[in-house]
Parts: sequence; structure tokens; C-alpha cells
Amino acid sequence: MSNVRQTLSQFRLAPHRKWGQNFLSDENIARKIVEYCRLESDDYVVEIGPGLGALTPVLAARCQRLLAVEIDRGMEMPLREALKDTPNAQLLFADILGVDLESHIAEAFQLEELPSFKVCGNIPYNITSPIIFSLLQSCPHLVRAVLMIQKEVAERLLAKPGSKDYGLLTLSVRYHCDVEYLTTVSKHCFYPQPEVESAVVALTPIAGKRVKVADEAMLFEFMRACFQKRRKTMLNNCSGFFRRNKEEIALVLDRGGISCEARPENLFLEQYAQIVDSFAAQGVGD
Repeated sequence: MSNVRQTLSQFRLAPHRKWGQNFLSDENIARKIVEYCRLESDDYVVEIGPGLGALTPVLAARCQRLLAVEIDRGMEMPLREALKDTPNAQLLFADILGVDLESHIAEAFQLEELPSFKVCGNIPYNITSPIIFSLLQSCPHLVRAVLMIQKEVAERLLAKPGSKDYGLLTLSVRYHCDVEYLTTVSKHCFYPQPEVESAVVALTPIAGKRVKVADEAMLFEFMRACFQKRRKTMLNNCSGFFRRNKEEIALVLDRGGISCEARPENLFLEQYAQIVDSFAAQGVGD
């Protein structure tokens, strides 16, 4: 922690709460996170939120090229100092949610054809979900993302059906990728200390998505509607969303082996897709 404070003092900087800046101060955890990335010497890597550079030079030393994306321009001097001996790394000062990441990778390294790449980062807790979905939906060349996130969110990503943490986030991420819980990180490993524990997870995108469904947009609209009314039974949720009478809904659920009294948190992703497929050809409310 003393190194973080010294660096902040040296460059006359202070953490910005609006950007959720909690700087990693434990070198052992930093090395462990880089190991989890499973880097090869020819890998292209994007680091999200390098901050003061706790991970950045370690990542750069183990890959072919590194693009570090930082929203806070005030971090430029400490980052350039941390990367002074790593010519294979470039900095991009931008909001990760406001850039076409794959285009920037190609431009930064003058690539005619974009290779697969990996992502690593200590993600601001207040924008964790938007960052995850941006990566999964907008980066077809992504092969692995190792992210430090709030432990509570990590538990939601890996929640099992029937648990209180199981919800739309669980199902939406599962549709796109495999999730692995790697380690818990104490709040004492950061400066300033966050109020919560953290966790490191790995996301591995699935080619072709987890399930095949006739109407992907309808699937997500349906799941969102169900979890907005998670206390209602699936019979009532389906009837309200698809605007069908309950007898017809009951037949569809019965064919799929789903209890009419089940709640949204009781269903697997495959069962949601099965229900949507039963109605997609007809159209909602036709």
C-alpha cells in the first residue's frame, strides 16, 4: 500500500470516486491475476483500467502487444513511467464503454487482420455489467477475459437455479460464455479500501452461444420480463408476456417438463429458450 501512496504523492494524484478508483496494492495478487490470463508470447492483450500500472508492465512482459485503456488522463505520467522499458505497450485514454475496442486494437498496432486477443482488468464496480456485456457482444475476437470484480457480482454470475443470486445477469452471461471463479481478493489489498470484497473471474466466450433459439431478442426480453416479476409463477409470467390464455401456456410448460408454479429463478437457460421457441414462430400476442 505504501507504494501506491508514494506514487500518488509523487505525481500529485488522488483517487477519483466517480471512476471507482481503488488501486491494487498487493504485488502477489497482481502476479496471480496475470498468471490467470494464461498468456503466450504471441498474445495480444487489452488491459481495462490500468490505473497506476500494478498489472501493466507484468502483462506487457508476457505478451506480444498490450493496449492499456484508461479513462483518467491524470494517470498518464505514472503509466508512462511504469512502461518506460516496455515498447510493446500502448496507452489509450478513453472510456472503455465509448470505444470500438477491436477497431482500436487494429489501429494501435497497424493490423490488417485482427487476431484473437485477451482482456485483463480491475473493473470499476459501478459499471461491471455494462463492461462485461460490451466485451461479450461487441468483441468477436475475444478468447478470454480475466476480470477483478465485486465478489457479490461474481457470485451472481455463477449462481445456481433456485438461489437468491440467480437472475437475469446469470442467464445473460451464461448465454455468451463460461465463467470460472478464480480467487477472492481482500479489500485490504487496495488503496483506498473498497467497502466490499473482490473476486477474480475468467470469462471464456462460447462460439455459437450456449443455446440455439429462434429469436434471440425475444429470449432476452422474455427473461428480463420474468425477473422483473420474479415472485410471479411462470404460468402468469408467460401468459402476460406472450398474451396467451393460461390453458395454452400450461400445455407448453407441461410439454417442456416445467411446473406452472415454478418461479423465474427455477428455470435453466435452455428452458427459457424452449418456451420462446414454442411461441416465436407465431409471434407474441398473435
